[in-house]
Amino acid sequence: MSMAKRPKTLESVRIAVEILRRIPRSGKIDAPTLHHQLAEMGIDRNIKSIQVLMKQLSEAFPDIECDTTSKPYGYCWKRSSTGLNLPTLSAQQALLLRLAQQQLADLLPAGLLQSMNEFFHQARAVLGPGGDAILEREWLNKVRVVSTTQPLIPPKIDPAVFKETTRALFGNFLLDVAYRNSEGKNLETQVMPLGLAQMGPRLYLVCRFVKYKYSDNRILALHRIQSASATIFTFDRPADFDLARYDAEGHFGFGEGEKIRLSFTITKEAGQHLLETPLSEDQEVRDLGNALRFRSTVYKTMQLEWWLRGFGRQISKVRRIAIKASG
Repeated sequence: MSMAKRPKTLESVRIAVEILRRIPRSGKIDAPTLHHQLAEMGIDRNIKSIQVLMKQLSEAFPDIECDTTSKPYGYCWKRSSTGLNLPTLSAQQALLLRLAQQQLADLLPAGLLQSMNEFFHQARAVLGPGGDAILEREWLNKVRVVSTTQPLIPPKIDPAVFKETTRALFGNFLLDVAYRNSEGKNLETQVMPLGLAQMGPRLYLVCRFVKYKYSDNRILALHRIQSASATIFTFDRPADFDLARYDAEGHFGFGEGEKIRLSFTITKEAGQHLLETPLSEDQEVRDLGNALRFRSTVYKTMQLEWWLRGFGRQISKVRRIAIKASG
C-alpha cells in the first residue's frame, strides 16, 4: 500500500468505526441520521458514500440487521449481539460518566450526547446490580445537587428545538426560530446563538438578532421556542461577548449590568448566612447587637429585588446607590 493512499484509508477506517459505534442495540438508525452526526464531528461525507459504507458494513458484520421495509433503511445490532466492543470502563470512569450524564445532559449538544450513548450504556452496566463496583454504585446515592429555592418541575422543551439549537450553538450556525414570549406574542426571526445557561429548572439561550445587526444581546427561554432550524450559514463569534462576564453582570437575574452600592439592616437570625456566603468581595458588616448592617457592591437586578423581598419584616433600611460607570 502506498503512502499516498494511507491517510485516506485511515480516514475510512475512522468513519467505519464511528458508524459502528452509533448502530444501536434497540431501535434503528439510518444514513441521514448518521450523516448528520458525523457532520457535527467535522466528518464531511456525502450521504451516498455513507449509504454505501453502511451496506458494506452490514454485509461484513452478520450481527448487523438492515430493515429494508421502508426508506431510508434502518440498521441495528441483532438482539443476541454484543455490538461493537468498546474498551472496558473502570469503575471510577463509569461513576464519572454517570454523574456527568445526570448533571450535564441539558448543557451538551444533542448530537454529542447521542454519540455518548454507548459509553453511558456501558457505565450503567459497570455500576449495575451484581457487579463488583459496590462503593462506586453506592456513591450515586450519597451525593445530590440540592435546589436553594422551591423545587419546580422543568418546563417541557421540544427535543427537536433542543437538538437544532445546540447544533447551531456548537457549530456557530445562524439559527431560525419561531418564538412565543411570556405575553403570548409570536415572533419569527434569525439569531446568532452565543450561549446556553441553566437557571434553576429552565434553559436560556443568549443570542443576537440578525435583523438588529447584532446590536445587543437577548435572552430566549428555550421552552418558549416553538420551532428551530440551524441554517448552513456560519458566523464569527463576537469577540466582545463572554458568557461568564454576562452572567456576572446580572443579566440572567433580569438586570442591565448596572452596579449599585446596596446597604440594609437584617436580623441576626436571617442574616447569619451572609457572614459565611457574602454578597460580594467588598462586603462590609456592622454588628448592631440584635441585627446586622450590611454594605456591598452588587448588580441591580429583579432577582436581587425578589431576594430582598423574601426576608419580609426581617430586613429594613434598604438603600440602593447607583455607581457611575468609569470612563
